[in-house]
Parts: sequence; C-alpha cells; structure tokens
Amino acid sequence: MASQKVMVRDVIKKADVLLEVVDARFPDETRNSEVEQEIVRLKKPFIIVLNKCDLVTKAKLEKAKSRMAKIAPSVFVSSKEKFGTTMLRHKILEVANIRDRDILVGSIGYPNTGKSSVINGVTGKNKASTSAISGHTRGIQIINAGSRIVFLDTPGVIPFDEHDEYIQGLLGIKDSTHLKDRIGVSLRIIEKLVAESKEILESSYNVKIGEENSYEILEMIGLQSKFLKKKGEIDEMRAAIKIINDWQKGLLLEKTEEIVE
Repeated sequence: MASQKVMVRDVIKKADVLLEVVDARFPDETRNSEVEQEIVRLKKPFIIVLNKCDLVTKAKLEKAKSRMAKIAPSVFVSSKEKFGTTMLRHKILEVANIRDRDILVGSIGYPNTGKSSVINGVTGKNKASTSAISGHTRGIQIINAGSRIVFLDTPGVIPFDEHDEYIQGLLGIKDSTHLKDRIGVSLRIIEKLVAESKEILESSYNVKIGEENSYEILEMIGLQSKFLKKKGEIDEMRAAIKIINDWQKGLLLEKTEEIVE
C-alpha cells in the first residue's frame, strides 16, 4: 500500500494534467478526496472522467456532472460504447494550456474503474495493457496518444483502506465470498438504492418500502425470498449475499437510455 501511495504522488508531481477516473455508477464513492487535495496543493489541473457512463441513466449523469463542476471539469466516457474519448482529448488540451511541448497526462483511480480502457479509448489503439483482473497494470507505462498527449499509466493506484470494503463490494473487486462484513455491505447497497431509486428494490424483490430502515428492508427481502432458519427466523446473511450478488451482476441498476453527446 505504501509503495502505491508513493507512486500516486510521483505521478501527480510529474504530470501536467491528471485524470481521476471514477465509476459513473457511483462517482462520489470512487473519488478520493486525499488524492484530489494533493493535486490541488501542487496546483495541477485535473479532469474527473466518469467512466462506464453507458450503465447509468442520463438524468443521473447530469446530476453527477453538476456536483463535480464544483470540484473540476468532468467528461462522460464509455470505453465499451467508444463514447466521449474525443471530448476528453479536447478537454485535456484545453485545461493543460501547453503549446511548446508534449502534455504529460497522469491517470489515477481505484482498481476496476477502467483507467487503462479510458487511455486506450483516447489513443484509439490498445496501447495500454488492460485486464478485468484488479491490479493488472504493475508499473508506470509511458503511452504516446498522439496530438502531443502522452499518458503516464499507473497500476490500480489508489489503495484501499481497511474501511473501504463497501467500495470493493460495489465495484465487484471482492465478491460476497471474500467480504468480511457481508451484512454491512448489503445495508450500504440498500441505503444507496433507497436514496436513488427504491423502485428497483421493490420490483426486484417484490417488497413495498415505506419508512423502514435498511436493516428492516434487509429482513423484508429475506422473508419475501423465504430465507429462513430452522426456527423460522429470517436468515439475514443469505439475504445479504443475494443482494450483493444481484448488485454485482448488474441486476439492481436502472435501465439506461441512449447516450446523447
């Protein structure tokens, strides 16, 4: 973890522009305030890249962009749909404001947010090594993207602290078999869905949510799913595992609309 943090700081120092790649499905959770503060302290411009925007509704994207505008310019990108990378290239040239040499661009973010895929989208070629396996990129890679843009690609970079198990569950970095606090992670997922679109929970598990707290909703889902122990008590753990698995399989996402530039 210490070496990763040193590498992140080194990239921030060397780069002219930083891209903080976040997951558009949970942009607030996949931002890192400590890293952002370091970028600001060194007076480096940065862009928040909302990757995987094809998995999010347009309304949610606009709300996220509005929140991000107070922090840094943001760009929607979908590596899968090859969307937004041209806009990102233009934004890099704009915020860097460097005319006489190549622009060094550092990409940072949590594992599995799709940093290497974003770089490949901008370059137009598979120059950055990509993998679905967390932590695949092992060292800094220098990648020439053309038009005076040179990327400093980094490993899974921002390391997780012990209390970040919720984020690892959200991103699917750890599945339900490797999470220590499965009930806690499932409760956070429920809280997120209730705040943003409780109808998804209601339709997915055939429950009606009123003023219940997250634990009561977990019990409702367990009861409706007939997850019962021998004495008829609700098996909260089985319900929690189902919610985590359904979330990571993409079964609890809002239906997205066609991406519009």
